[in-house]
Amino acid sequence: MIAFQKISSRHSIIAMARSALITLIAGAFCVSQTASSRAQSTSVPIVRDAEIEALVTDYATPIIKTAGLSKRAISIVLVNNRSFNAFVDGRRIFINTGALLQAETPNEIIGVLAHETGHLAGGHQFKLREQLANAKTMAVVAGLLGMGAMVAGAASRQGGLAQAGAGVAMGGNEVAMRSLLSYQRTEEMAADRSAVTYLASTGQSAKGMLTTFERFSNALSLTGARADPYRISHPLPRERIANLETLAHASPYFDKKDSPALQQRHDLMRGKIAAYTGGGASVQQTFRKDPQNIGARYGDAIATYLNGSSQSAMSKLDALIKEQPKNPYFQEIKGEILLKQNKAGEAAKAFQTASALDPRKSGLIRMSYGRALMLTGTPANLKESIDIIKASIGRDRESPSGYAYLAQAYGQLGDMPRSDLASAEEKYYSGKIQEAQIFATRAQRGLKSGTPEWIQAQDIISTKRNSK
Repeated sequence: MIAFQKISSRHSIIAMARSALITLIAGAFCVSQTASSRAQSTSVPIVRDAEIEALVTDYATPIIKTAGLSKRAISIVLVNNRSFNAFVDGRRIFINTGALLQAETPNEIIGVLAHETGHLAGGHQFKLREQLANAKTMAVVAGLLGMGAMVAGAASRQGGLAQAGAGVAMGGNEVAMRSLLSYQRTEEMAADRSAVTYLASTGQSAKGMLTTFERFSNALSLTGARADPYRISHPLPRERIANLETLAHASPYFDKKDSPALQQRHDLMRGKIAAYTGGGASVQQTFRKDPQNIGARYGDAIATYLNGSSQSAMSKLDALIKEQPKNPYFQEIKGEILLKQNKAGEAAKAFQTASALDPRKSGLIRMSYGRALMLTGTPANLKESIDIIKASIGRDRESPSGYAYLAQAYGQLGDMPRSDLASAEEKYYSGKIQEAQIFATRAQRGLKSGTPEWIQAQDIISTKRNSK
């Protein structure tokens, strides 16, 4: 099941400047100084879903390994955004659901992940920060020279000198901006070439990268806009195609296609994203060329469920389960539908089956299993649900949903201090630090001083309030 949430910048993000156009204006480079502070005050709308995370991780793992980054524990974060985009920060690759939905083949997304891995392997995010600092210095020097000229002009009542001073300041900012953007474009080309190398090393085609750049080029043509090549952070799509085409075609794997099994998983992912983000109409649009595709039928079943027609959705899903009885994610959606029908006991069995079938033993599916047991309301199931939810949190410590379920379970048991502590954790990992501290303070009053749980609450209370 797709779960939407927001993750605060404190835990996840200082979005790299290279993921968007940088606008640097006179007064300048205050933008580069405040970019981080603005990111710190915002949050990223992320998506958690066991099925999608497993697939995208499978796409990325061979690439990350061949780039020599396996020991750095690179993780993939799904961003709830319709645009086709991805970026890196720290040891994370962020990829928009829009990219996953628009890419028709696994190879296209693998190419995107290979490009972002190129940025990580090249240390581009750290080098870019150095370039930002250098550009800032250039702008400051130009600003000081310009200010000196303007002061001199005012003192001598020479308006032309004052205007020249303003021109020096503006010109210095323009030079700094162009220098920075030129550096970014160089990084992008380097990441493209690294991506082609990684794909060849893992026996995969770079054709998906060219397809992606063709998409960008067509979109740019449709807008009718003319971009100044010196004022953009990425090379123009046609330029990227020209630079990569020969290298991509030289690979012996250029014409290699994705396996049917991998393509099917990709289609299922697209059907799910389409249903959750755009409903039945989006599913139909996504699979307009192949309405009987299993991804289309999966998306239709989910959209039907989300539209409130649980019984009809169950019939559609049962047909899919009959077709693929060992698919854990079909069982996961079945559990969600049964919860919607207030059949918690049956839902728990579906989630239990999903968890047993899941080769990755996702903490998210286990959390749903624990939640369903809790909702049955029986004392024995309630205690078991707490054990299951706690174990699932151990596998996925930063999932707010798990703590929310745990708080509810402890609340039903009448254990309010632990319920408050779980609520504090849920708020903390949602980036709501002040609310987290309120719950943690309340939890401490009922916890024995010095115990691990009391210390856990104290850690939250002591957190600096950097977030909103």
